[in-house]
Amino acid sequence: MLIGGASSKFFHLKEFGDSLEKLGAQVKLVADTQVYDGFPSRKMSSWFQTRARFKKLLRDFKPDAIFVDRQRHFAVAAAESGIPLFVHLRGDYWNEMRWARQTIYKGLVKRFALSKWDEMGRKCFAASTAILPICKYLADIVKENYPAKDMHVLQSGITPSRWFPSNGMKLKHPCVGLLQGAVIWGKTQEMLILPEILKAMPDVMFYWVGAGPYAEKVLPSLTKFENFKWFGAMQYPDQVRDFLSEIDAYGLMSGIDMSPLTLQEAQLMRRPVIATNVGGIPEIMMDGQTGFLVEKGDAKGWIDKIRLILNDGNKAKMMGQKGREFVESNFSWDKIAGDFISISKNYI
Repeated sequence: MLIGGASSKFFHLKEFGDSLEKLGAQVKLVADTQVYDGFPSRKMSSWFQTRARFKKLLRDFKPDAIFVDRQRHFAVAAAESGIPLFVHLRGDYWNEMRWARQTIYKGLVKRFALSKWDEMGRKCFAASTAILPICKYLADIVKENYPAKDMHVLQSGITPSRWFPSNGMKLKHPCVGLLQGAVIWGKTQEMLILPEILKAMPDVMFYWVGAGPYAEKVLPSLTKFENFKWFGAMQYPDQVRDFLSEIDAYGLMSGIDMSPLTLQEAQLMRRPVIATNVGGIPEIMMDGQTGFLVEKGDAKGWIDKIRLILNDGNKAKMMGQKGREFVESNFSWDKIAGDFISISKNYI
């Protein structure tokens, strides 16, 4: 199995590959852009790359199948190679393209680059052997766009043993920790309800770990509150583990999400979780058992659920323990790798 993915996802793809090898597969993991990149890459030096490295990689490794987690030059080359190609789809590609056009990709040059990326994405989907959406919610969206394409849900996995208590951070209590990026506006904009929550709960600290181009769209309305602090990005996984060890409850305030890894991590760290009831989020937590779901835009719902958790230590502890058990049983990389092997046997 040849796996080509973004360098930012290498940590997780390596864990996936290791679990596949436990099951007898031979795996080679590569950074997709280091093998084949091209226009409109953000690096101008990559615009004139050829497929020479990609072709050599196929000759040397001779993969039975190729697995990609994003739709760029490497994935297009894989789609055109004739080798079975599995496209792991992590997000709502079509809405994400629309949000990008409406926000930070308005300029002529950026719009042109986005159109080329969209063209590559559609080539990958059309020529793929199967599309593997990351949750059932996303599977319905894929069906709308490619009703005749083979499709199988493949959740994102995690290694439970990496998530254990640590004591590298001290925070003010009681506190809620938000751990989410600000890369997609459709997700980030839900944080605009946070000022109402901060105002109503001056006795609770809120800490946000995350960064991205849309952070500046929400930070001005948050930093005016004394019970809010922004940490920006943190080193993964050690600092993230320290953060999750210290918080009293985890919050995911997202306008749309498919299978957020941070929600799995928080549950493995035995934190009670509160999250927006959107997308695939209900598939990776148990409402009322490992935490609570709150409807989109419902600031009062957040306030009520935070109070409930912070005022009932026994309930919070029970939820945390249940969350750990739930993730261990359903989302370990060993289980996900087994699911993928079962899927791939239909095509290889």
